Amino acid sequence: MSSDGRRGATPRWTQTWLTGTRSAGVDLGEPGERLGLPVSGSGSAAGYGRRLGALFVDWALSLLVASLLTRAFDLEPSQRSLVTLAVFAVQAWVLTGLLGVTIGKRLFGVRVVRLDGRPLGLGWGLARAVLLIAVVPALIWDRDQRGLHDRAANTVVIKG
Repeated sequence: MSSDGRRGATPRWTQTWLTGTRSAGVDLGEPGERLGLPVSGSGSAAGYGRRLGALFVDWALSLLVASLLTRAFDLEPSQRSLVTLAVFAVQAWVLTGLLGVTIGKRLFGVRVVRLDGRPLGLGWGLARAVLLIAVVPALIWDRDQRGLHDRAANTVVIKG
């Protein structure tokens, strides 16, 4: 039924904003399609689940390394969170910049690539890592499932 009580094809006003743009008749295409990526399979845009899984693995490994460093250098336990952030940032910077993957990304089958096909490199890897640890840019996504940190570094996370 429509909002005025009649049966019809017109969606209720809540359906257009609660269920997204597709229910309102807007087709934005598939994630990565306008970047020239395949819709599915290897090389397609990685979904949120894989990316979050990789993030949790990388963060857990950073916590482990930070705990070991905190004990080895006799640091205060209160400093462990800062050490964890530093370890995570260095891991994200160096591994992504040189290899295109972190340990978590490797386990979840995703990698970071530049849109122009060139290697990411340490310079763009650093820019991406700084924005990633700032958190907020990584939470703002576009329709190709790229965060602001990916857009700034001209990268995309793909399956593969």
